[in-house]
Amino acid sequence: MAAEPVWSVDPRTGKPREQVAVEATAEEIDRAVRAAHTARGALADRAARATLLRTAADLLDEARDHVIEAADAETALGPVRLTGELARTTAQLCSFADIVDEAAFLDVRISRPDPTTTPPTPDLRRMKIPLGVVAVYAASNFPLAFSVPGGDTASALAAGCPVVVKAHPDHPATSELCASLLRRAAVKAGLPADVVSLVHGFEAGVELIRHPLVAAAGFTGSVRGGRALFDAAAARPVPIPFHGELGSLNPVVITPAAAEERAEELGTGLAGSMTLGEGQFCTKPGFVLAPQGEAGDRLVAALTAAVSETEPGVMLDHRMRGAFVDGVRERAALPGVTAPVTPGAGGEHTVSAGVLTVDAGLLPEGGHGPLLEECFGPVTVVARYADREQISAVLGLLPGNLTATLHLADEDPGAASLLAELTPLAGRILVNGWPTGVAVAAAQHHGGPYPATTSTSTSVGGTAIERWLRPVTYQSTPDHLLPPELRDDNPLGVPRS
Repeated sequence: MAAEPVWSVDPRTGKPREQVAVEATAEEIDRAVRAAHTARGALADRAARATLLRTAADLLDEARDHVIEAADAETALGPVRLTGELARTTAQLCSFADIVDEAAFLDVRISRPDPTTTPPTPDLRRMKIPLGVVAVYAASNFPLAFSVPGGDTASALAAGCPVVVKAHPDHPATSELCASLLRRAAVKAGLPADVVSLVHGFEAGVELIRHPLVAAAGFTGSVRGGRALFDAAAARPVPIPFHGELGSLNPVVITPAAAEERAEELGTGLAGSMTLGEGQFCTKPGFVLAPQGEAGDRLVAALTAAVSETEPGVMLDHRMRGAFVDGVRERAALPGVTAPVTPGAGGEHTVSAGVLTVDAGLLPEGGHGPLLEECFGPVTVVARYADREQISAVLGLLPGNLTATLHLADEDPGAASLLAELTPLAGRILVNGWPTGVAVAAAQHHGGPYPATTSTSTSVGGTAIERWLRPVTYQSTPDHLLPPELRDDNPLGVPRS
């Protein structure tokens, strides 16, 4: 059977631009994984890993114009957004290079022999080692920062794990370009090019998760696709860790005092956040609890006015556009739902942003399930509550999320209890802010209870490296047989406790 072609498609017109590649066969997946597995030994050199990451950042910067042009042609995200995303991507690569240099991620711990403990303590020396080949499934909505050169790839390489990336079909040409730059960076760092490989095709993604030499996987995408891969990872003869980001509603609670204090500011701020990038951010605030009454009315009016001024936009592909149009139509038809601004098709290739409202008291009665699920695109649901009890009742219905946001006034009774209710729902809790925008920082956590993610780990920030490592302890091992990081003289100067 002939290999299926992989086309780059213009989302602004829905027309194919060029054939970029062909879908990988099972044999080609096997070769890519085996080549990566063979190359893993070279990544044991931490200095070479740090050089690879910094060189990759330099090459991406040098090819900036070409990369942004390719990504915009395939995603319609625009040069301004993509310029910022590229800067984030290169900064992330350099950040992980610094982490590799510091070596604290190895988490070296040494327990000296102590015959007085019960039971007696032998000489124990513990550190973390790389898992092996990592399969990375690229995201649709971030063609750089969560795709081929993104955080999963950067953190896996930093951990010492070679990577095989399954390209997202929405930006295959951008993926090819970025993969070629990463492979060039590897060679310039004195490493095999096969520490990074790229494959295309739906079946390739399935073959990849099943390959016996793949040791872990990272995924950013839909609940349906991510859950299928998660289940496949668990069903293997040897199950592997699957770190998937699947979907998030990102609830927002606005207190009566906050609405009274700054209703118009909150309405316009919410509009900016939920329409950013055509509502295609994984942290888009998709569900808002706002008070009934005059202050809440002013907030909804400001939100309505700001969203009404938003021009129709292009989504990442026509499949997503169709899912958005169908999704908002289904939600708008539910009992008690009104549309101050009707979301839906803005034209043959575009969508229009919108707002749906509902009485929060209806939600616990059932029948409004879709309102409590992510709708990918520029829409948010505002549930108007009458009292504190309705807030708690609705929060009790929500699934796990990446973020949860609380808007307060300077003096706001009950703020601590609301914060306590939001904390179990998400991995990042915001106060008086908006969740779109995820800083790459040491204390960042981009994850949350299922279905936001399938593990307790983060895919953003320095601790993302921990996903691709496992601890091992050496007991009563002669010093000359230990890894250098664990020897008495600590020749590599690794931090340890």
